[in-house]
Amino acid sequence: MAWGGRPRGHGAGAARRHSRDMWRRGFFDHVNPDGEDPFDRMRRAGLDFRAAGENLAEVLQHRAAELPPPIQMCDALSRNLPGELQTILANCLAHARRQFVDVYDRFPEPCRYLLEALAVVYRNDASARQQQLSPAARLQFHQEASGPTMQQLHAWLNQQLDEKLVEPNSALGGAIRYMLNHWEPLTLFLRQAGAPLDNNVCERALKKAILHRKNALFYKTPNGARVGDLFMSLIYTCQLNEANPLDYLTQLQRHAEAVAAQPQLWMPWNYRAALTEEASASGT
Repeated sequence: MAWGGRPRGHGAGAARRHSRDMWRRGFFDHVNPDGEDPFDRMRRAGLDFRAAGENLAEVLQHRAAELPPPIQMCDALSRNLPGELQTILANCLAHARRQFVDVYDRFPEPCRYLLEALAVVYRNDASARQQQLSPAARLQFHQEASGPTMQQLHAWLNQQLDEKLVEPNSALGGAIRYMLNHWEPLTLFLRQAGAPLDNNVCERALKKAILHRKNALFYKTPNGARVGDLFMSLIYTCQLNEANPLDYLTQLQRHAEAVAAQPQLWMPWNYRAALTEEASASGT
């Protein structure tokens, strides 16, 4: 069915299916008027539609067997899990918090209590970063400073349901049940050194791809899109390492021979050391 065509069938059900399909496929219906499934076309182009857990499982197969299981931070969707391969599961506290933010206008008092409790935990984590604590020291700090707050919060959440202070099937009840059902992975930071509170670092990284997505509509060829993706990844890697992307790319061009000879010395996180060493060797 082409964009703007009449939905097959009649009545509200057909209209809803038409609306759902347009939401799911967007402009791809417009560019595939011959009826070809756009996702089949995208798969032939090499795009991957597997779930996050399937992709993670493939990555973990290349991990050295003697290493301990890695910490996996994600939301609570089951398709994020890598099957039989073992990870130490941590769920995103920001996802749980967001459910209370979304219903704050309807349930201000209980939501305020939870948000203030989590604010204590986040302030403690910011303090640990400011002090540059080691993972072990951060763990101990959270156990002492955040542990009592989280214990009180856990008791409060149970009280809301046990004493029927909250309707279990309400939006607030659903947010509370989500936290209780996933309490162990949500509070891994109290038991495992190095466990993050949330997935915000990855969320911010994904926003780069989302911002890039609209620009990618104007690439003429798949190869042009791959080059654009490469530069997007490179620019964000520079930002993570507090390097100026323009300066980095400029220096790669200016020192092309040295880069070709020893590329491992010219990464965004160490190219400035290579510049310093080259300047010292030349006496400038």
